[in-house]
Amino acid sequence: MPAIFFGHGNPMNALQQNDWTDAWAHIGSSIPRPRAIVCVSAHWYLPATLVLATTNPRTIHDFGGFPRELYQVQYPAPGAPELARRIQQLLAPLAVDLDHSWGLDHGTWSVLRHVYPNADVPVIQLSIDEKQPAAFHFDLGKRLAPLRDEEILVIGSGNVVHNLHTYAWGRHTPEPYDWAVRFEESAKRLMLDGEIEPLIDYESLGRDAVLAIPTPDHYLPLLYVLGTRRANDEITFPVEGVDGGSVSMLAVQVG
Repeated sequence: MPAIFFGHGNPMNALQQNDWTDAWAHIGSSIPRPRAIVCVSAHWYLPATLVLATTNPRTIHDFGGFPRELYQVQYPAPGAPELARRIQQLLAPLAVDLDHSWGLDHGTWSVLRHVYPNADVPVIQLSIDEKQPAAFHFDLGKRLAPLRDEEILVIGSGNVVHNLHTYAWGRHTPEPYDWAVRFEESAKRLMLDGEIEPLIDYESLGRDAVLAIPTPDHYLPLLYVLGTRRANDEITFPVEGVDGGSVSMLAVQVG
């Protein structure tokens, strides 16, 4: 299986059909069908490493101020408790608790309802431990890599560039900010060249990185996906574009 990072952007993408959601649907029809999915979402960000172990995860509407229609969306994919326990094994000796209170947040379902609209592939989530440095998260991705040989699709959901302070909410679609374009192009070049260390130490990449990543929650899922890469894996970008001037919709496919 490949591993894929999705730039999920505005939650309204869950309801819309646009170039990005069409590309998400194409990904679902073009890659091998997975036995199950593990998603690292920007929106399960807390001081612990947890893995969702419920049989029927609930659909979480973790946002505010959107149209009522969005809160009515359900994504009733089954869970995969056995896969959750497999992740515990892979990440040992790190303590990973089985969680039964979370569900599928919009970082997961807003994308997957286009990739697998029938919600018929089991899905679990792995939380992001906010206390840990970027290198920790990249290392967890490396330890999840064997899942790719077990027909498991590892995905990350966030945004390479995610600055909501400068996002054009409800206004005309602006041209992307120059710093957003520069940082995305720099990140793509580093990925293609196999230079991952600067992406892990992203705070060293200067002012563009500070503006592109004001908080790490939406960026760290990318490091999990990059961590699963093997030496001969090709990196491609099946989705590109910048929404609202300051949110990158870039998708990164490994393998």
